Parts: sequence; C-alpha cells; structure tokens
Amino acid sequence: MRDVALLMIDMQNGYIADDGVRDALGWPPIWRLDEVVAECAQLLDAARVAGIPVLYSRQVTSPAGILAANPRAARHQRLRRSRLPVLSPDKQRWRTELMDAVAPRPGDIVLEKTRHSFFAYTELDPIVRRLGAQRLVVAGLQTNVCVEATVRAGLERNYEVGVAEDAVSTDGPDLHYGALNSMRVVYVEVAPWRELIADNASWDRAYTTPNYGRNPDYWSEPLNNPG
Repeated sequence: MRDVALLMIDMQNGYIADDGVRDALGWPPIWRLDEVVAECAQLLDAARVAGIPVLYSRQVTSPAGILAANPRAARHQRLRRSRLPVLSPDKQRWRTELMDAVAPRPGDIVLEKTRHSFFAYTELDPIVRRLGAQRLVVAGLQTNVCVEATVRAGLERNYEVGVAEDAVSTDGPDLHYGALNSMRVVYVEVAPWRELIADNASWDRAYTTPNYGRNPDYWSEPLNNPG
C-alpha cells in the first residue's frame, strides 16, 4: 500500500500515568483508553505487515519554554500549579515517552512536536511526500485536539485523510463523537481501521452516506437538488 501512511498521534505514558497530574489540571480520564491502546497496537502490527509506513508524533515542551507557549494554556498551567504533584525528573521524562504497548519498531519514524497539529513546525509533510503517500490514516490521542488538528492540517495540504474511529479517543464520548462528526463534514473518511487499510479500500463514505456527520433530525439533504 505505497500510497498510505499511518500517523500515530501522541500515544504517551502521561495518558496512562496514575500520578494525579490530569486530576490537578482538571482533565478527566481518557474514555475507553485501554480499548483504544489495544486497537492502536493491532493497527500498528497490521500496518507493518502491509508495508504501510508508520510515523509517530511525540508531544514535548518547546526548548523556548514559556516564550513559545500558547498564552491561555500557559495561564491554565500557572493557575493550577499549586495543585500539581511533585514529580522526579525521571518520572517527568517517562510521562513524555511513548507507551510500551505501542512502541516504535525499527523502520518507524518518531518526530517531536510542540503544537497540536503533527504538521506544525515538524518535517512530517516532506517526509510523507518522500514516502509517496497520498492517503493518511490517523489514530491516537486526543480525538478533538491533536488528532483533529492534524487531520485538518493534512486536508489543507491536499492529502486524503481517514480517521480510525476505533483507535482514537479523548476526554469523554461527547467530545469524541462531536469531533468525529466535525471531521466528517469536511470529507474525512471516518471508519474502523481495518476498513481504512483494507486492500482496495474505496474511502467513499463521505460521498455515499446521507447526512454524513450531520443530525438528520435537524436537517436532511433534499432528494431533488437542482444544484
């Protein structure tokens, strides 16, 4: 599958850590985390067998520190600082590493990023183009944050983009499904990963599914559209 690449977004230990950081920041646990980690592991194995290139993102802090931080995110961190647990340097480093269950293997590519989108300030785009990929399968965390930001950036660069709906998650089902629908309406192929990487996958749901990503109780596509 020479024209497909797999982007595995931010599958880092901080999401599985039971150290109180997420609670202190006011962030709930990731919904269905164990199931999604397992699906990502299976997707990675299948992609490697199929010869699909695997590219991981790993979220890190910019070397410029607070100078490069989003001001509202930095303000949130400052307001919550007194609640954060004190972690050793080794523990802090471990939180940023990729999970063992989905660890990279020889031949995979790992790129660090400092923004939500995997494309922002990284070499992802030239690498993917050099690999000859035209379709991007996106999986990982979180559906409505770094996954969606990466998906929209991929669309802006004229890639076909698919989201593995069974291999992504976020802070609860409402945000998860809302983000998937938000991506559907901009013609992202949202489907189980096995369908996305299947031989001769058509990627036609966005064009053949009525009300794709929309609530039919609110609006339905006219049957006779003169346009």
